[in-house]
Amino acid sequence: MMQQCEPNFLLASASPRRRELLARLGVEFEVMVAPVVEHEEATAEPRAMVLHNAALKAAWVCEQRRGALVLAADTTVALEGEVLNKPCDLVEARAMLRKLSGRTHTVYTGVCLWRRPGGPEISHCETSAVTFRALDDATITRYFALVNPLDKAGAYGIQEGRELILENYTGSLSNIMGLPVEWLAAQLYALALLPSPAAPIIEDSRFHARAH
Repeated sequence: MMQQCEPNFLLASASPRRRELLARLGVEFEVMVAPVVEHEEATAEPRAMVLHNAALKAAWVCEQRRGALVLAADTTVALEGEVLNKPCDLVEARAMLRKLSGRTHTVYTGVCLWRRPGGPEISHCETSAVTFRALDDATITRYFALVNPLDKAGAYGIQEGRELILENYTGSLSNIMGLPVEWLAAQLYALALLPSPAAPIIEDSRFHARAH
């Protein structure tokens, strides 16, 4: 009986958004969720925080599957020095969207692409700027009817209902979704895992934000 080979590329994330984005690149991968305790402090430096959390996930999975290439990521939202992680309840979620209303914030995604032993060990932080429309309570309620805010940093996701909340963005849309596929495609191409460094266009035909 032929033994089935385990995939040699692992995504250390339970996020369905990251699974979808990685699948669009056309690479075969397996999901292995790392049961680590992430650092989530409102006063943390966001770039350092997401890189730290991504490294925790990558290190754990690398230890379980020696020699496999592991991709780990962590995303957060920061507004004027305050980190807005996943809200604990709908009251906090509503308060977060009120803070973001009519203002520009930054989305940070820390990414680790590691193999142990033998490397590579590549770490990267991608940032995108997002400007929200002015949101009243009725709009926030409509948005929450479409999107579960409790599993998302900043209490929002860019994939659904963004015509209600989003004014414009600068930078990578896929980064706002949780995984910067443009950067990742270039890395996988360099590792001979993709035939081209070009990433798929990530856009939703139902709504086109003004990307600058």
